[in-house]
Amino acid sequence: MKLEFEANLEYQKNAISAVVELFKGQSKRKAEFNLYSNENNDPIIATKNNLDIDQAQIFQNLQEIQEKNGVVKSQSLDSMDFSVEMETGTGKTYVYLRTVYELNAHYGFSKFIIVVPSVAIREGVQKSLEITHEHFQNIYAKEPLRYSIYDSKRPIDIKNFAQSNYIEIIVLNIDSFAKDQNVINKVNETGHKLIEYIQATSPVVIIDEPQNMETEKRKEAIKSLNGLCHLRYSATHKHQYNSVYQLDPVKAYDLGLVKQIEVDSIYSNAAFNDAYVSVGDFKRAKTSCSVKLTIHVNDKVGVKKKTISAKVGDDLFELSNHREIYKDGYILNEMNAQDESITFSNGHTLYKGQENGNDAKNDIKKFQIRRTIKEHLAKEAKLSKDGIKVLSLFFIDKVSNYRDYEENQAIKGKYALWFEEIYREEIKKYSKEDISNEALDRLHNGYFSQDKNKKGILKDTKGNTQADDDTYSLIMKDKEKLLDINEPLRFIFSHSALREGWDNPNVFQICTLNETTSEMKKRQEIGRGLRLAVDKDGKRIRDKNINRLTVIANESYDDFAKALQSEIEEDCGVNFQGRIKDKAQRTKVVYKKGFQADPLFLEIWNKIKYKTTYRVHYDTNQLIYKVVESIKTLPKITEPILYSEKASLNINEEGIQTNYLKGDCYKTQIIAKNMPDIFAYIENKTQLTRTTILEILKKSERISDISKNPQDFLDKVCDVISREMQDLMIDGIRYQKIGNTEYEMKLFDYKELEIYMNDNSFQVINNNKTIYENIVPLDSDTENQFARDCESSEQVKYYFKLPNWFKIKTPIGNYNPDWALVFENDAKIYFVAETKNTGNNAVDLSKLSKSEQLKIKCGKAHFKIMDDVRYEVVTKVSDLSHI
Repeated sequence: MKLEFEANLEYQKNAISAVVELFKGQSKRKAEFNLYSNENNDPIIATKNNLDIDQAQIFQNLQEIQEKNGVVKSQSLDSMDFSVEMETGTGKTYVYLRTVYELNAHYGFSKFIIVVPSVAIREGVQKSLEITHEHFQNIYAKEPLRYSIYDSKRPIDIKNFAQSNYIEIIVLNIDSFAKDQNVINKVNETGHKLIEYIQATSPVVIIDEPQNMETEKRKEAIKSLNGLCHLRYSATHKHQYNSVYQLDPVKAYDLGLVKQIEVDSIYSNAAFNDAYVSVGDFKRAKTSCSVKLTIHVNDKVGVKKKTISAKVGDDLFELSNHREIYKDGYILNEMNAQDESITFSNGHTLYKGQENGNDAKNDIKKFQIRRTIKEHLAKEAKLSKDGIKVLSLFFIDKVSNYRDYEENQAIKGKYALWFEEIYREEIKKYSKEDISNEALDRLHNGYFSQDKNKKGILKDTKGNTQADDDTYSLIMKDKEKLLDINEPLRFIFSHSALREGWDNPNVFQICTLNETTSEMKKRQEIGRGLRLAVDKDGKRIRDKNINRLTVIANESYDDFAKALQSEIEEDCGVNFQGRIKDKAQRTKVVYKKGFQADPLFLEIWNKIKYKTTYRVHYDTNQLIYKVVESIKTLPKITEPILYSEKASLNINEEGIQTNYLKGDCYKTQIIAKNMPDIFAYIENKTQLTRTTILEILKKSERISDISKNPQDFLDKVCDVISREMQDLMIDGIRYQKIGNTEYEMKLFDYKELEIYMNDNSFQVINNNKTIYENIVPLDSDTENQFARDCESSEQVKYYFKLPNWFKIKTPIGNYNPDWALVFENDAKIYFVAETKNTGNNAVDLSKLSKSEQLKIKCGKAHFKIMDDVRYEVVTKVSDLSHI
């Protein structure tokens, strides 16, 4: 299969613009050869990125962007580091790769370095470069771009990067150039260091997951690249450097850009019958050592689990408030901080992460596996009709629990055996035929790290070793294979804490079989399955009813949500409360049996069910007039500001030192060295003819501004043209039916809907006048009140919320209207109603967003061609009686 990418996602375009606009005022320059001298004055010939504007202009641009995007304003421009925050699963890599093309298109920048913290992320970036290349080439008119992954055995790649006229990208692992002994930092047979070729290009440096590169050594390594700027992309920045765009978890969830999360909690409230001990972190001091233990203690209201600190000589009988079960043999005799183990007086040894005396634990884990399989099979039965592959991911505590070895021969561990036993039981509910052993083996597999000393044997690791890197490479290279519905593998077991760099859009279940002392954060766990799902054709699915990630956790829903909320608040400084859903609160929306035959339903459905296409028309003279008037009101275009800084030079035996004396600034008339092709630039951006462009510029009486700041003026003009053109296109839009093509009624049954009950959900009492048996799924108080009024109104004979698959195509994206109603006043009226509340007696369209206004215009045009159907924008049902 081939993944399909969307080119017009507004939030991604905003993230791209936030970076591109940093250099507003910069002229577009073609790559030119330059001489670069290293510390020995040996010249290197290379093409480089040239920056014309000064830091004062960049700082001004930065503050404008920050105000526009609602992020904290920088007080000064301390460095050319800029941060972009994007939640996991929202397309961060796509955004910065497209930003490469945009920076080239706007300013001619052609040299880019992508710095990554690990082999895992490097593999992911390489995969993204491969699968997005054709997509970007089609958008950017086959603009030549070449990329490579740095390999110290291929120095020619670095030289080609430096001297090429193409857009060039090199992906560098931070560890490949952070040490003096790295090949890239050593003088080779040419008398140069490879890194000097990179330095000669003044590259734009893109840093992927910069929070992993905050040590002084790594920061110095990045600085050594001589970057024109550093663009920092992450979901969890450790430090925000000149933030330009933030898409935090709350925004991503609210906008439906990632899967919804639900937690299926598996735990026991009464498992206090054993001598339970769980070993946590060790704390070392100069003369002592302690360990965190979780045990069962006597409390005023009964027995509860408690984490305590213990040292050698402590008796768990005392620490548990005299729990009899710890009376014999639970004095802490030995503690080994090196291998992180403890030994009790009964001779039993436990290591960090291990538990003792919880007989219910295996039962809980088996039940977790059963719940995961049940959830998986239910979703598979539902989604396979749409060609959507369903994957489940298990995080486990030890590799041997899934795959063990006897005399170097692999055997199945207890998790694998439990899985197969339970799967055979559950699949019988869907199929009468028994599944063969061979087919069952192909359904599940483990991604673990190979022990280099024992070929073929897998081992436990913490997710940060070279052995892990081999595993991650396999996962990433097989992403499309895993998404292929014909590939039998559906259940993936992993031991390592999967780090940034791996996820799969069709992971719908994550089961946490690892111990509660796991070092993996909740946010890391869910991040592996947050991305929106894709179908068999690689198309992204945006149906919230489909995009639901179920976490089967070995703890209570409250504990899981509390831990996740705490992590996100700590990482992002946002309030995440209420956005994690309890699976038990999920309710199926039931349609009333036989509603398809209801005469009132059929009366309105047969009028609105037709699919349409549209054509747009605008009057060029009107466009010219509107654009000219808008250009006349543009802010004053000012010349660039020149800055003068005066310093004295002090020459002595130690070298040349500078001492700042004073500074000054003034505006001056500067003739651009590289005046852009005005007509070609505007023509490429707007698709207008040169004749029309000339007429616009002449009538605007602003042509003189071009010489003051060409790029700034042209960008503002293009923005005005695009905005006015979009308005005129929609004003002149004409819809027509596509033959007899219509939305089929069976979609009501086919597209099942499940929701989480909230204050906006409307409980149906009188289902004689709607299609719903129980609940109307709603998103706001206004919609809830509208539904209540529909049910009680004598004039509303029938009503229903138009399903999310009922869409009208528009030039700015699909539009899903709100309501369909049969209304009776003096005569029957068939309404399609859009509900909006602007705080006025009547809806004030000017208070709506521009996109809402434009979609409403399209809605009016669409339903205008439907017989006897009226489209209205209202707040209340009573508004309809006045129309």
